[in-house]
Amino acid sequence: MQDSTPEPKKPTHIALPVAAVDATTQRTNEQSIYLQLGAEKFWDIARAFYARVNTHARLRPIFPDDLTEPIRNQAEFLIQYFGGPQTYSDRKGHPRLRMRHAPFPIDLAMRNDWVDCMRGALLDANIPASICAPMMEYFERTATFMMNKQ
Repeated sequence: MQDSTPEPKKPTHIALPVAAVDATTQRTNEQSIYLQLGAEKFWDIARAFYARVNTHARLRPIFPDDLTEPIRNQAEFLIQYFGGPQTYSDRKGHPRLRMRHAPFPIDLAMRNDWVDCMRGALLDANIPASICAPMMEYFERTATFMMNKQ
């Protein structure tokens, strides 16, 4: 029997070393996104993302049955990352994304699934295309950085 699973797409954005990122410009752009969207839109994104995850065959098993906490974590993290209040870090400490995701085997297929769900969530949350583009650059770069398995 032949495997009919399509070959995963290679990431188009590779995580840049921290030294290669202009932190001042990046922070200004992130704050601009938060100021343009407002906090509630980030909650919309997180709810839309987890609605997609909830029906995804590969992603669903790695999340708890109750998605309330993951939704809160993602919304607060995105709000903080894109220039809003530091509620996530106040509650959970430094994000340490790689450490927090280390227990989960993240290969290229899982990375692509996550990116696809996030892209769909931005559409579901009616995020303007001009804001989707820089957000997706961050999501693709970060998803690649989270990969921990071949």
